[in-house]
Amino acid sequence: MQQTASLAEVAAAAGVSVATASKALNDRPRVSAGTRARVAAAAQRLGYVPRHGASRFKLRGTVGIIASDLAGRFALPIMMGAEDAFGLGSISLLMCDARGDAIRERHHLRALVERNVDGIIVLGSLSSARPSLSGLFGVPLVYAYAPSDAAGDTSVDASHERAGALAADHLVQSGAAKVAVIAGDPRVRATAERSRAARLRLAEAGVEIAGGAVYAGEYSEPWGRAAARAVIERDADVDGFLCGNDQIARGVLDALKELGRDVPGQVRVIGHDNWAAMVEPARPALTSVDMNLEEIGRVSADLLLRAIDGRPEPGVHHVEPRLVVRGSTMRTH
Repeated sequence: MQQTASLAEVAAAAGVSVATASKALNDRPRVSAGTRARVAAAAQRLGYVPRHGASRFKLRGTVGIIASDLAGRFALPIMMGAEDAFGLGSISLLMCDARGDAIRERHHLRALVERNVDGIIVLGSLSSARPSLSGLFGVPLVYAYAPSDAAGDTSVDASHERAGALAADHLVQSGAAKVAVIAGDPRVRATAERSRAARLRLAEAGVEIAGGAVYAGEYSEPWGRAAARAVIERDADVDGFLCGNDQIARGVLDALKELGRDVPGQVRVIGHDNWAAMVEPARPALTSVDMNLEEIGRVSADLLLRAIDGRPEPGVHHVEPRLVVRGSTMRTH
């Protein structure tokens, strides 16, 4: 059985990008008559046949989204924000889950390119920078949450340093005088940036850091419980806990309750990420720094549309977090 040429092969033969070849073959605007004729000639010469029913999406365009964990905390809200920006019915979305596997990710990328997508958003589940894929597939790519390590790529990132500073400022304003910083995995960029910014703000405000250092461990409730007990054994007068995420903060709240500490009367607790499943059922409800994940999705979609339209904006674009105050730092009644 003869194998037809791929869109990437047509693009290479015509001397254009895959995105331009797709636009030319699908009668999209912003392609010159000469380029359109050159791509059509290459497609005819190579015997190119659109694959996987890609012609269904010619009218309004198609975008791919590759996540590392569709069931995870970060991918779903980012994807919801992207869908909002693309507009219901205006653009067809093809979604894939790479499950954190680089080989699977490249397989999905190749499959999306063969389906003639106009561009792809690559979502990360970890905040650390990731290797660039942009030179491998010839379509516009935008990296969301986990930025590309290549300066020429377009990435949308959360402002982790700003988040740490917001959390520290709020604890100071709520009256904390000795704060414990309970962080997650020290290998993760968000851990380092949030903790560093928090320590700097606390020092500037003259607030003592319990234990004199960051307590780093893992992003889990058991770690939060263990760290809170260790801090209190060493510094019984600690009156603030700045936690690397909401799971850690929930563990801290559990330990404080078991030890008979009143929250927020004696101790204030703040988390990061504003994960509804963690913050709302907590007693008291948990104050948290919202990383604005849906906005990351919306900005990523907008930047991808600009790149598809021939107006790329390379570099790292940051989305500001916001503070959501609840009962774990201030009385709400």
